[in-house]
Amino acid sequence: MALNPLLDSRDLRFALFEVLDADKFNQFEKFADFDRDTYEATLELAEQIAVELVYPANKEADTIGAKYDPADKTVTVPEGFHTAMKSYTEAGFSGLSNGQEYGGTGMPETIYRAVMEYFCAGGVAFSSYDTLKVGACDLIINHGSEELKKTYVEKMVSGRWGGTMCLTEPGAGSDVGALKTRAVKQPDGTYKITGQKIFITAGDNDLYENIIHPVLARIDGDPPGTPGISIFIVPKFFVNPDGTLGKRNDVTTTGIEHKMGIKGSATCSLSFGDNDQCIGWLLGQERQGMKIMFQMMNAARLDVAQQALGTASSAYMHAVTYAKNRLQGSDPAKRGDFTSVPIIKHPDVKRMLIWMKAQVEAMRMLTLLAAYSADMAHVKKGTDEGKEAQALLDFLIPLCKAGNSDLAWLVTAEAMHVYGGYGYCSEYPVEQLARDCKILAIYEGTNGIQSMDLAMRKLLMNPEMFNFTVFKKRIAAACEKAKGIVDDKYIAAVKEAVDKMDAAVQTLAGWRDSKKILDILAIATPLQQAMRMIAHAWMHLWSMTVAVPKLKGIAGDIEGEKVAAVVKDNAEAAFYYGKILSNKFYLSTELRHLYGYLEYITGGDPAAVNECFEEVFTGALPQ
Repeated sequence: MALNPLLDSRDLRFALFEVLDADKFNQFEKFADFDRDTYEATLELAEQIAVELVYPANKEADTIGAKYDPADKTVTVPEGFHTAMKSYTEAGFSGLSNGQEYGGTGMPETIYRAVMEYFCAGGVAFSSYDTLKVGACDLIINHGSEELKKTYVEKMVSGRWGGTMCLTEPGAGSDVGALKTRAVKQPDGTYKITGQKIFITAGDNDLYENIIHPVLARIDGDPPGTPGISIFIVPKFFVNPDGTLGKRNDVTTTGIEHKMGIKGSATCSLSFGDNDQCIGWLLGQERQGMKIMFQMMNAARLDVAQQALGTASSAYMHAVTYAKNRLQGSDPAKRGDFTSVPIIKHPDVKRMLIWMKAQVEAMRMLTLLAAYSADMAHVKKGTDEGKEAQALLDFLIPLCKAGNSDLAWLVTAEAMHVYGGYGYCSEYPVEQLARDCKILAIYEGTNGIQSMDLAMRKLLMNPEMFNFTVFKKRIAAACEKAKGIVDDKYIAAVKEAVDKMDAAVQTLAGWRDSKKILDILAIATPLQQAMRMIAHAWMHLWSMTVAVPKLKGIAGDIEGEKVAAVVKDNAEAAFYYGKILSNKFYLSTELRHLYGYLEYITGGDPAAVNECFEEVFTGALPQ
């Protein structure tokens, strides 16, 4: 399969069908209508639209950006997004994972995530519109009344209507409990909403006929903080009984942000109820807003992980292409020959490329594993297997969101280094990719919040540490399966890493018991980064366990002159050989960084929680 400029389609198939066996989902009644051929056709169509329409529109969107008209308070997006979105929705991607009863296709989450990697790699800004819509729609499906479902779901699934997530407010930021948006119940059961929201992705645009806002607000008289928050559905336009659009709701777009990247994504400020006529409908029960919104936030965090993966994948693919074609310097392996060679011949460039390859492939597998776990939690609901799948999914979400977005920034930076000075210039794509990906570590819950979520909610606040136990159990199973296939030293490296991490977690549990909570919060980020390394080591060991027999089946072995000869003439052999090469690199080289992180976590000086910490920095503050 030919490579495109966005991602390695062959590696995507490897993770989906050779590692996760996603083509076997049809054994479950929910997915009985789908087979490998259906999935392949879906992936190929996604690739075509992403490469031919989304990718070119992404460059245009970076130049033109979303535009706000202060006269009529409307937002327009670049024309290329309209063309791409039309093809996207007509192909059925807007409702790919929604049930057929709502007009969707009903494919597994695993396939949906694989498809979305193409569109995220084509452009983060483009992908943000539909992912927000999917999240808002799912909230209504799972928590809305029959009337709300009837009014909104089908048109959102079809892609005619969009959606958002309205949490953040001026002055509140990540402290959602400090919100000031009010809701006042009316005699007819609706609520009048008043307040402001900021940083609302896709908050207004001309891609959709209507935009449906899930809005967090506090009903008058309800308690402060997160326990008193409710959630409401607030449409841009009211909907008539016959399903047509009525007059505009009292929701005003007051501006859009001018950003470092993702300039085609309309990041809006919204004002609700300036004329005291903004009407919303309660979603779920009163004071259950945060519980309900967390469903969308978890899905959104996987969306961000997907965007980060797509950006990193695109940067890596561009770097490989450039390194194969850029002639500079002589071959260091041929002394005395001063003929210019592609820079991929130079060892330091090789190091950068294998590092990027190892990171991107692990990110891809882990993100798809999270989606696979979501599918298994659903089809096995109520069983021990289903509970374990849900526990693993919950554990992987912060590792995927924070891990992928941290690495996307580093991978795009490394890609720029491959390009040299040209990488810093806007004529080349990696400069935009670096700017586009930086936000991913910040929105949908900063990576610091993801790290605290992992350290506290997923680990230490659960005395049994069930999520971590399932995580370790799965890795142990992978180690057992690798025996006799993978060289023992790679299995041993993964086992040692897990043992050392387990010891570090037990140390932190002691801190919890002695109420050294501030110390734990201060090392939450390196803990998350260390845990991500172990997760990636697991992915590489699992991959190698699959790839080694495949390469042997083609070439008879996995190394030596015979294999080298086969690899030069056989694309499949080259793929498996490259896969094993990145597996070995990660497990024998990159994983060594883990031990420095573990020393940092358990043996460092707690300077960040020193009681005089704030006074130390007063001199740096403006007078």
